[in-house]
Amino acid sequence: MKIIIGCDHAAYQLKDILKTYLADKGVEITDIGTNGIQSVNYPDYAKKVAFAVSKGEFDRGILLCGTGLGMSITANRFKGIRAALCNDVFLAKLSRQHNDSNILVLGARVIGDILALEILRTWLETPFEGGRHQDRINMMDDLV
Repeated sequence: MKIIIGCDHAAYQLKDILKTYLADKGVEITDIGTNGIQSVNYPDYAKKVAFAVSKGEFDRGILLCGTGLGMSITANRFKGIRAALCNDVFLAKLSRQHNDSNILVLGARVIGDILALEILRTWLETPFEGGRHQDRINMMDDLV
């Protein structure tokens, strides 16, 4: 699996923790930044990740910021993107089962490191159920 990951200044530390976990699982990771506390504009990073996933360059993406709100709003403007802001394991599981989410969004100021890792694990391991859920995704795709 190929994953692209990006974050703003509020989440760069969490990004490094998630990258270590992904590397240990043998996931191919491309990190597009940022890598420090200097303030950056989150839409720049959301755009890079969402564009790459929408073009099929990566299987999935991960976006991180303080709350996850701005990243998810920005990413979901791209055709074919189903970015899911997940604050717990239940949402991560259903975002994959029912919505085939292709970008996981986390808020570093909302959840802790341990919960973030559990959400990521669940999101990676949960398959899409298809069926009626695919019909609903097709309906969403028809909107754009």
